Amino acid sequence: MGMVDLYKEVMALNMMEDDDRKSVAAKAFFEKLNFMAMPEYFNWAEEIFEGFHVKERGGKTALIWTDIHTKEKKTFTYEEFAARGNQCLSSMYRAGVAKGDNMYMMVPIIPETWFASYACVKGGVIAVPTATTMTLRELEFRFQAYPPDCIVAAETFTDLIDEAISITGVKPKIKLVIGAKSGWTSYSELSKESTQAAPARTKSSDLLFCFFTSGTTGLPKRVGHTATSYPVGHLSTSVITGIRPDDIHHNLSAPGWAKWAWSSFFAPLNVGATATGFNFKALDGNAYLEAVATNKISVFCAPPTAWRMFIGLDLTKHDLSSLRQSIGAGEPLNPEVISQWKKLTGTEIRDFYGQTESTAMIGNPPWIKGKMRSGSFGYPSYMYDVVLLDDEGKEISKADEPGHIAVRLTNWRSIGLFTEYIGNPEKMAGVFRDGYYYTGDRASFDTDGYWWFVGRADDVIKSSDYRVGPFEVESALIEHESVREAAVVGVPDPKRHQLVKAHIILKEGYEPSRELALAIFKHTIGILAKFKIPRIIEFTPELPKTISGKIRRVELREKDAARQEQNEGAKKHEYFYWDFPELSSKDK
Repeated sequence: MGMVDLYKEVMALNMMEDDDRKSVAAKAFFEKLNFMAMPEYFNWAEEIFEGFHVKERGGKTALIWTDIHTKEKKTFTYEEFAARGNQCLSSMYRAGVAKGDNMYMMVPIIPETWFASYACVKGGVIAVPTATTMTLRELEFRFQAYPPDCIVAAETFTDLIDEAISITGVKPKIKLVIGAKSGWTSYSELSKESTQAAPARTKSSDLLFCFFTSGTTGLPKRVGHTATSYPVGHLSTSVITGIRPDDIHHNLSAPGWAKWAWSSFFAPLNVGATATGFNFKALDGNAYLEAVATNKISVFCAPPTAWRMFIGLDLTKHDLSSLRQSIGAGEPLNPEVISQWKKLTGTEIRDFYGQTESTAMIGNPPWIKGKMRSGSFGYPSYMYDVVLLDDEGKEISKADEPGHIAVRLTNWRSIGLFTEYIGNPEKMAGVFRDGYYYTGDRASFDTDGYWWFVGRADDVIKSSDYRVGPFEVESALIEHESVREAAVVGVPDPKRHQLVKAHIILKEGYEPSRELALAIFKHTIGILAKFKIPRIIEFTPELPKTISGKIRRVELREKDAARQEQNEGAKKHEYFYWDFPELSSKDK
C-alpha cells in the first residue's frame, strides 16, 4: 500500500454513513497501519498535499480566514495554498536555510501561519510554534535551549524578539515580519518569490516539529515529532474527529501550541477538507459564534473554556444549522456542559484526549453517536495500545480502578507517538519505562470499556488514605446553577496530608457570600463521596490558564501553599467547611 492510499482510505472511511460499518473499517485500517513499514523517505507536502490534493482538488477551498472584529475575509484554494507555502520556502532557501534547520513562528491566527507551517514540512525545516504570550524570559530560555535559524513573527513582537536575540547572541539566517520592521524582511515581499519550491528529501524519521510544552507542571520540555509522526500519526485525529472531504472544519486554538497543528492543519488537510481560522484579540462568544454561522462550519472543535462560555449565551441568535459535529479537546469536558450544548444545538460534544507527545489517543469517535456516556472521554484509538498501570507498573484489568494512562510499546509502537524530548535523556528515561510510555495522566475504565479521566498524576489529591481526582469534583461543582468554572487542587494539611480546595468562578448575576458557599457545599454532599467533598471554597474572578485553555492547577497549588507558609489567613471570599455548623459534624 502506498502512502497516498492511506489518505484515500481514511477519506472513504469518514464518508461512510453506516456507523457499525465505519467502526469495523476503522479498526481494520489501523490494524494494518500499525504494522506497516514506513517508507525510508516521506514528504507529506510533496506527496499528499501537492501530489494528491492539489492534483485532484486544486480548485477546492483549502483555507478560509476571517477576523471576527473587522470582518475581513480571505480564502485560498488548495492550489493557492501550496503556491503561498512555496513562496515562503523559496525565501528561506535564498537566505541559506536548509533541511534540519529550525523556524520559530510567533504569529497570531493569520493565513501566513498555515503557509509558513507548510513551507517547513516541505523544506524539512523543524517548525517551532511559539505562543504570542511569550515573555522576554521565556524567549531567552527557548533561544538558549534551541537557537533559532529563522523566525517569522508579527510586527508587534519584533522588539521583544530582537531583545532576546541580543541577550542570547543567536544569529538567525532570516527574520520575516508580518508588517514592517528595520532589520527584518517583510513577509509581503514573498509575493515576488517563485510559487514552486523543491521539496527536501526528508526521511520518515527526520524531526519536523519541536513543541515547547506549556509547562503546566514544570519547565517546558522540547517535544520532537517526525516527518511521519504528525503527518501520518494525525490520521488517528482525522478519524476520531470524523472530518469528511466536504466539511468546513473549525478549531478554536492558538498557533503556538500543538493543538493548532492537530486540528487546524493536519486533521482537515489530511482528508482534503476546508480548514478555517478566526483571528480575535479577546474571545467574544457571540462574535465567534456569528463567524461559525456565517462560514457554515460543519465540524467545530473547541476547548472547555469556550464551550462553558457558549452554553451561557442565547444561541437562538445564531444559525448553527450547518453544524454536523461538535468536538471537545484540551481538557476533559464536564458532563453538564455536554448535556446543555446538546439541548441547545442538537449535537453532542464528542470529547477526546491526546498530548503534545501524541496524536488523538483516546476519544469518542463519530460512530459512537447516541451511545456516548456523558463525562466519558471515550475509548482508545485503534492506533494506540493504551493500558492502565498501577503504581507498581502492573496493568490494571479491574473496572473502576484508577491508574496511570500508558501506551504499551511491546506489541507495536504507535506512529503518532513523539520521538524524543530533545536534549533531555533524563526526562525520556522517566516516561519510557519497562516497555511503556507513561503519559502522566490518570484515568479509569468501566465494565463496558468507556474511559473516565481522573486528572494529571501531579494533580491527584492525596487526602488521608484516599486519592481524589480533581475532574470529578469540578464536574460536580459545575452542575450547581451558580458555578461557571471550577478548578480543584490539594492544599497542605497536617492531619490529612491534603485537603480538597475548590477555586470557583461564578456566573453573571451571582455574588460571593457565605450563603452561596453553604449552598455549594450542600450540593457536593449530595453528589460526591465524603472524602471527595471540597473542604475549602474560594470564589475568584479568574483562573490561571495556558493560552490553549488548560487550567494551571500547579500555579494554584503553589499560591495556596505559599499563603499557608506565610500564615496569611483566609482571603476575603474564602470559606471553610468546618466553619458551617449547618453541615454534618461527621463530615468535617
